[in-house]
Amino acid sequence: MLEVALRADAPAVTVPAAPPETPSRHCSRRAFTLWLIPWALLLAAGAFACLQCLVDGLHHTNMDNRYVFGLWIFLDLTVIALGAGAFTSGLLAYVFHWKEVRAVLHLAVLTGLLCYGGAVAILMVDVGQPLRAWFTFWHPNVHSMLAEVTFCLTCYLIVLAVEFVPILTRHRRLRSTPGVAVVGSRVHRGMVVLAVLGATLSFFHQGSLGGLYGVLQGRPFAFREELWIFPTTFFLFVLSAMAIGPAFLVLIARVFEIVTRRLLVPRATIDRLARLSGTLLLVYLALKAVDTLVWLNTTVPDSGLQPAWLYRQPPFGSWVLVAEFLVLGLVPALLLRRAAHQSRAMITWAAVLGCAGIALNRLVATLQTLILPSLPFEDTWAYVPNWQENVAFAGVIALAVIVLSLAHRADLLFGRHPELESSASER
Repeated sequence: MLEVALRADAPAVTVPAAPPETPSRHCSRRAFTLWLIPWALLLAAGAFACLQCLVDGLHHTNMDNRYVFGLWIFLDLTVIALGAGAFTSGLLAYVFHWKEVRAVLHLAVLTGLLCYGGAVAILMVDVGQPLRAWFTFWHPNVHSMLAEVTFCLTCYLIVLAVEFVPILTRHRRLRSTPGVAVVGSRVHRGMVVLAVLGATLSFFHQGSLGGLYGVLQGRPFAFREELWIFPTTFFLFVLSAMAIGPAFLVLIARVFEIVTRRLLVPRATIDRLARLSGTLLLVYLALKAVDTLVWLNTTVPDSGLQPAWLYRQPPFGSWVLVAEFLVLGLVPALLLRRAAHQSRAMITWAAVLGCAGIALNRLVATLQTLILPSLPFEDTWAYVPNWQENVAFAGVIALAVIVLSLAHRADLLFGRHPELESSASER
């Protein structure tokens, strides 16, 4: 037994006083519960809609043999593009050593995990046979881009889950558990490898989602010429996801700041991400314009059609090009590019417009491609999603809001920055 003797001539040991408690940055438990209740109800409604589709079949939806890609596929493509901020921020923080990005790194990982996890969950409902999901891995169609998407999407979801482990070990209750901190530290040492692996997997599955439409020779609206061995939509989908990912991170961070009425992210982080997003959006729009001009003047005439025929079916028309390139493309790109000269509110609206532009691009690629008949003498194939389709995906959004809210309340998303603690909220 080891004993310590106290001697009279021993030097006095001064015990440092405990630091003053930092005032809580969170609302009361009652207010937080009231915030979660409507989202929990929406989640329950979404679960009920998904259960109906899984038990009874997809006849509960308005999809059919002609319209197999409906609202769910469009929203999946959108959230997967928006969730690209996870691999972009990881690459910038751990490979290119952008210190400003570390302020939103935890938010980026959890947002990406929720985006990809929600997309996989709704795809299981869309396929209608979740018990046979393993068929994709055991009996893959090696000639299909969807097989490659399935493998990369699943692997990247695992990578995101591993990247979230060090963040989860920072929880105040888990930190006191023996061995938890060691696990988090060891996983954190491999973040560079995980960042590179995540970027590689994201490159291929983002591209293949776009390449899937570009190889549809029977759909003149979607078909594109090949660049190397891939259609041009392969590279455009990758670039658009890389461009909008940082802007979506800025938007989510700003939503947290507006709801909590506190500044949570340093201005340098917002400016750096916004400028990066604006620059990449400008590059994407330039390449997208070249691709569209080649498609209008070469690809479509070679198929025996006139470009005007592809834009005559309502609700899609030539306004789509104006909205995607100018209102939801060039305007937010220029605003984000000059983020240092904009207020936080203006940067927020620019991020909203940019995200809406990518959503419109995915909407056009999914729905306008199918609404146009393959043969000139066929009728237009109309499609309007029903309540099960809308509520099912609303449930996924509700789940994401609940998880993000709980993570923020556990102080897992944002660190404490001295320059923000003493500043007043900016509107």
